[in-house]
Amino acid sequence: MLKKHLVFVDREKWDRDLIKKTFPKEKLTFLSRLGSWDKIKDADALSIFINTKVTASALEKLLNLKFIATRSTGFDHIDLEACKARGIKVANVPTYGENTVAEHTFGLILALSRKLVQAVNQTRKGDFSIEGLMGFDLNNKVLGVIGGGNIGKHVIRMALGFQMKVIVSDPCLTATQIKKLGGTKVTLSDLMKKSDIITLHCPLCKATCQMINNKQLKLVKKGALLINTARGELMDTTAVLKYLERGVLGGVGLDAVEAEKIIKSKALLKKPLEQSEMEQVLENYSLLKHENVIITPHIAFNTKEAVGRILQTTLENIQGHLRGQNKNLIN
Repeated sequence: MLKKHLVFVDREKWDRDLIKKTFPKEKLTFLSRLGSWDKIKDADALSIFINTKVTASALEKLLNLKFIATRSTGFDHIDLEACKARGIKVANVPTYGENTVAEHTFGLILALSRKLVQAVNQTRKGDFSIEGLMGFDLNNKVLGVIGGGNIGKHVIRMALGFQMKVIVSDPCLTATQIKKLGGTKVTLSDLMKKSDIITLHCPLCKATCQMINNKQLKLVKKGALLINTARGELMDTTAVLKYLERGVLGGVGLDAVEAEKIIKSKALLKKPLEQSEMEQVLENYSLLKHENVIITPHIAFNTKEAVGRILQTTLENIQGHLRGQNKNLIN
């Protein structure tokens, strides 16, 4: 039997031993980044993370490819229609870090509500005054959860532990289902009006792209916080900046930014930015420097336990494919 060529892109060095142990009879290629599709044109299976964008043109170079295992829940970085046309199966990691991302979400909320970054920076300079560091309680505040999936459900449970009031906007859940979780079902517009803190936990698709825009931000309470640990493209960065600078948004906590993919891909490939890309990058830079914004580099998923679960599920997905028993398919 011919060896299958399995390609792992954007992998950490520490997990290579486990991968080699899992697939001792296959040809393995490990790439810290993908500079050219031509280098892996004979790949039978491809394991990627969200930083690797699989387009229709890329698939034209991968003539042997039959399977893609993304090490993520989201799959907006893969052209599923092109994969379907080529007969390429795609699998994801449907659950791995519901509590992990929810914990990071509350880390951002608490950092903003208690001004932790400002406090730490100030005391490191030897200044132990408390001027300008007054925060606010989460108790009795309204948390608006956009997306009541696996992560959203964990966020709701944590919010109830803080004795917050929870409202949820999710077209896929009924009012009864949300009530059982401890929240109240509302429309997106009502959520924007009533929430003291708004947090995003929905997938990126046509319906959700830039759902937090000028129209919705016009509705928010003065001083409301906006949290995004999902996808940067869920927000219109221009609108978010505008309402921050007007003092309408009291703070923004982000683990994903709109220009993230542009910054990472162009920096890695050392390509110049186009005009529209430059504008996005500059807006993201303005967010980064704003005193009421906290940005982390897409690490909400990044704990030892969650990363271990991601790797294990990915390996099981590839094993299933090789045995003709596909798991966690999304197409």
